[in-house]
Amino acid sequence: MRILMLRVIAILVTFIGLYMLSQFVTYQMDPYYFQVLIECGVYIILAVSLNLINGITGQFSIGHAGFFAVGAYVGAAWTMIWQPMVVERYSFLQMGTLHGDILNLLIALILGMTSAGMAGFVVGLPSLRLRGDYLAIATLGFAEVIYVLLLNINSVGGARGLNGIPTLISSGNLALFWVFLFVIISIVLSRNIMQSVRGLTWLSVREDEIAADAMGVDTTKVKVTAFVIGSALAGAAGVLYAHFLTGISPDIFSMNTSILITTMVVLGGSGSVTGSVIAAIVLIVLPEVLRFLKNDRMVIYSVLLIVMMLTRPQGIFGTKEIGFPKWRRKQPKTEGRSA
Repeated sequence: MRILMLRVIAILVTFIGLYMLSQFVTYQMDPYYFQVLIECGVYIILAVSLNLINGITGQFSIGHAGFFAVGAYVGAAWTMIWQPMVVERYSFLQMGTLHGDILNLLIALILGMTSAGMAGFVVGLPSLRLRGDYLAIATLGFAEVIYVLLLNINSVGGARGLNGIPTLISSGNLALFWVFLFVIISIVLSRNIMQSVRGLTWLSVREDEIAADAMGVDTTKVKVTAFVIGSALAGAAGVLYAHFLTGISPDIFSMNTSILITTMVVLGGSGSVTGSVIAAIVLIVLPEVLRFLKNDRMVIYSVLLIVMMLTRPQGIFGTKEIGFPKWRRKQPKTEGRSA
């Protein structure tokens, strides 16, 4: 009962802290830096979610931008197309009020995460037969199919994309609140999976799939579940990003985005949640810091990445994590009995 109460208190403190921080930062921070901060949050979700697939279960997926796109477009479709038709019957979904915006954002998140999770299930099925480079090509093909479809379907804007998406995420100055709430959810979920008994089965698939299968681990369920959870979190990132930018286009979800997310996981250390978080921040902030160099900044950015991977190929953290110290009550020393 005490542990349950502590968890409830921790959740309440987190909600209140995020709300107060969101209100303060929105008014005090420069809009440019605020946008960079939101992008850091979105890409942390993407990197941590891909780490579930690549780092923890050892699958090699490089098409994560496809799930990102599915979530963004499905979420935007709800608020732009489907919601106006539904609101005639359910007036409490009318946008423009804080409760209405929160309800519509939650529905958009549910739809976006469900759609991306279903896509992850479909893409995860080939992982039962494909491994390594072959699985990477299959996932990259999925992302390219999504990209080409978005370019050529006029009902979702085609190459122009979708503009005028309602700013639900910014309603009540809660953009930072929603993004970093899902940052915390993705990190806590990943850490809990890694430290649980189920997480050990996921790690066993990464280390030796044949041995894990021989020991009775349901490798099929592990790999598909990793794809579903990882893609659902990527879908949530897409919904939040679309409703923050208020405009999206297929170029945002191109192969370059997939490569960037994969680079974050590899640079941080495959299997390290902490590494994915830090690498996501570095790879988003570094190009902005080097912006004063204009065209030369991308050359320096690329050289730094090459040097990093040559000097530390296992990534920044490898498989290590940064965690809170565990305080244990000291046990009294007992004197041994004399024979």
